[in-house]
Amino acid sequence: MSPGAAAHDKAPECGLSGAHALVALKPPPALVKVRKTIRAAAPQATETISYRMPTFKLDRRFLVSYAAFKNHCSLFPWTEAMVEEFGDELEPYLSGRGTLRFTAAEPIPAALVKKIVKERIREHEAQTDR
Repeated sequence: MSPGAAAHDKAPECGLSGAHALVALKPPPALVKVRKTIRAAAPQATETISYRMPTFKLDRRFLVSYAAFKNHCSLFPWTEAMVEEFGDELEPYLSGRGTLRFTAAEPIPAALVKKIVKERIREHEAQTDR
C-alpha cells in the first residue's frame, strides 16, 4: 500500500486530511525531498490526495503526483513531449505510461524533479491559453 493510500485510510484517525495526513505518516526521505522540490518549483500549486496518492494541482487540474510502494517510489508527471524534451535524463526512471520509478537508495535528482515540474507548468499554461 502506498503512503498516499495509508494517509487516505488513516486521515480520520489522526485528525488530519489530504497531504497533511501523508506528512504525519513519515514517508521515506526520498519522497520528502520530492515533495519539497515540487513545492518549491510550484508554490502556487495546491496539495491534495487523488487516487490515494499525494497530488499537486494547478488551477484544480493535475500537475504531478507521487507515491511509495514496497520496493520503489514513483513520480507520475510525464507526457510524451516531456520524454522528447528530457529523453536521456528520464531514461533511467521510465516505467510505463506517465510513470517515473526510483528507489530510496537511488533517488531521482532534485534538479530533474524541478525541471519536470516546470515543464508540467508550461504544458498546463499552454493548454489554458488554447
